Amino acid sequence: MRPIAFLAAALALVAGSPAMAQAYRCSLPETLPRPRADGPSVREPRRDLPTASYTLALTWNPAYCRTGSGRADARFQCGGGNHFGFTLHGLWPDGAGREWPQYCRPAPLLSERVIRRNLCTTPSVQLLQHEYAKHGTCMGISPAAYFNRASSLYARVRYPDMNALAARRGLTTGEFAQAFARANPGLTPAMFRITADREGWLEEVWLCLDLRFRYRQCPTHQRGRAASAGLRIRRG
Repeated sequence: MRPIAFLAAALALVAGSPAMAQAYRCSLPETLPRPRADGPSVREPRRDLPTASYTLALTWNPAYCRTGSGRADARFQCGGGNHFGFTLHGLWPDGAGREWPQYCRPAPLLSERVIRRNLCTTPSVQLLQHEYAKHGTCMGISPAAYFNRASSLYARVRYPDMNALAARRGLTTGEFAQAFARANPGLTPAMFRITADREGWLEEVWLCLDLRFRYRQCPTHQRGRAASAGLRIRRG
C-alpha cells in the first residue's frame, strides 16, 4: 500500500477540527482495477438537454459502508484500513425541469493518472467512470477538467461535528441542515437537499449550485427530505 502524502496534513486537521477534512485515512494500492465502460441503457437513456444548474452530491460514507461493503467494488472504500467521512459522489448538471442531461456522448475509459488523482475523494474506480460518463460528458470537458472542477467544489465544503449530531436524540433533518449551513458561512438550509433511507439514516447531502457554481436555493422539486422528519446518523 502506498499512502497519499497530503493525508498527513489532513489527519492533523481532523484532529483539530472534524469540519476540515474527510479522507481520514486513504492509502492507494500499487495496482488499481481498470474501470468498465459505462453508458446509456433502457433504464438510463441518453438525454442531451440544456444545463440550467448543478448539484454537488456528497455521500456519508459510514452509512454507505454499513449497507454496501459486501460489494466487490467497495473493498477499497470500506476496507483495507481506509476511513472516510463525506466522500464526493459527483457533480451533476441539472435541467430546467424534472429531467436532467445524462450520457450526452460516449465516454473514454479513465486513465490511471486521473483515477489515482481522485480516488481518495471518490473512493471507487467504477463510480469515477460512471460519474464522468453520465454527468461529465454533458459538461463538454475532459475527464481531468471535470474531476478538477468537482474536487475543487468538494474541497471548499466544511462540515459540522458529525459525531455530536449522531449522538443527538430527536435530531430532525431541518436541524441537521441548519448545522451544515452554520459550518459554511453564507449558506442557508434551503441550499441543501438531505437524503436518507427508509429507516431515516442519513445517506447523502446535495448542494444546489447555479451555472457559475455558486450556491443557490434548491428548486421546489429538489427540496428532498422534509425538515420536520427525524434523521439518524451512523457514527464515522
